[in-house]
Amino acid sequence: MRILAIANQKGGCGKTTVAINLAACLAREGRRTLLVDLDPQGHCALGLAVPEEQIELSIGDVLRDPDGRAVELPRTIWQISSNFDLAPCKTSLAALETELAHVADRELRLRGVLQGLEDRYDFVLIDSPPTIGFLMLSALHAADEVIVPVDTGYFALHGLSKQLDTIREVAARTGRPLKLRILGNLYDVRTKLAREILAELRKRHSGEMLTTFVNFNTKLKESTSLGQPITEYDPASIGCRDFVRLAREIIAVGQPVEVPDAIRDQADAIAADAERLLATSETLLGPHRVTPSAITDARAAAAATRPAHAVSPATAPPEPPRGHTYGNAPVVATSAAHAGTGFARPAAGSDESIQQKIQRIYGTQQTPDGVVFATRMLGASSVRLAGDFNGWNGEVTPLRPVDSDGTFEVRLPLGPGRYRYRYVVDGRWINDPFNASVETNPFGELNNVVVVS
Repeated sequence: MRILAIANQKGGCGKTTVAINLAACLAREGRRTLLVDLDPQGHCALGLAVPEEQIELSIGDVLRDPDGRAVELPRTIWQISSNFDLAPCKTSLAALETELAHVADRELRLRGVLQGLEDRYDFVLIDSPPTIGFLMLSALHAADEVIVPVDTGYFALHGLSKQLDTIREVAARTGRPLKLRILGNLYDVRTKLAREILAELRKRHSGEMLTTFVNFNTKLKESTSLGQPITEYDPASIGCRDFVRLAREIIAVGQPVEVPDAIRDQADAIAADAERLLATSETLLGPHRVTPSAITDARAAAAATRPAHAVSPATAPPEPPRGHTYGNAPVVATSAAHAGTGFARPAAGSDESIQQKIQRIYGTQQTPDGVVFATRMLGASSVRLAGDFNGWNGEVTPLRPVDSDGTFEVRLPLGPGRYRYRYVVDGRWINDPFNASVETNPFGELNNVVVVS
């Protein structure tokens, strides 16, 4: 069981919205999830249509009990949906700090209560109040991980630094490391300030920032006002998409990464196609079949002559290029004189269209004018590119169709560095089947990698 506190002492950053919808999406992913409302405002119950006047027992009653036995936590729980439970609170929770003012180790009570639920839940989320006091400290003492939602407004960075000081203080006092995860929230890409704040957050806290961020979306506000999580109110909305991605990233963090069987099968199929295409090239090209050493020499010669470009990625320093997988045809060189280009000159009388298709390289190819991304997607009507170079926006970089055989390509003026990318084919995110250089992303899927020298 993983216990996550949703905490930020700065108000208005969307803690309760994050808590409700992250819990709903974790439940949607099949994880047994309990949401504990530790904010005396009781907005979790309000946002899930649980009327306060019908709440007989709450989390406050559990924490008031000195032994945790007179009022057991399961008696306070409301079932919201499949795999999703809520332990609500009442406004009387605000008086609990005064009532327990002289009680030793009062901040440890919540942790003791939650430890008895290990066999019942996979995740426990705690919605903390926007003030530093007994309730927030109880949440931090109980948690193993802390998600800090940060809105991309003017006061975000200042509020975050204060919250981080509190988390470090609690971690030092308890001797337990608290895993910190910073979530960009209420992000409005249309404003320059939001873009600058998000970039600064990633610069200052690159090790703690979650890859997923939550866009500003009116559907999220509408859903809470109607007492529904976004998974029920509008599962097709951008807000729901963001929270599903967030839930999957949270699930994936800390789990061993395994290559899915589907990816292994796809790699085997590509290898089989490559063998078939190499055999076909014998018939098309005669004795001038390229050797692995010729390909290596051609790439080395081409890399030595490439100029630098103006665009630089916000990523790690350049690394040596990794191997690429080419689809449909190998790179061809007819002699040492042509090795620098990697292509064969068309033989006299040959069919020009066949020769062009043989020469075309799928995957990525560096040229003096930029990096060419080429792929073959039979039957696709739209192929777009998303990666480090465009903020992982799957809408702004379309590939143009080259011919009727399903080939798409785009040329980007990328500067030296290492870039991760994926394709968006008719709205579906996939990795590049023609580039064998991959790494696993936080969702357990594969990103492709291209290194520009």
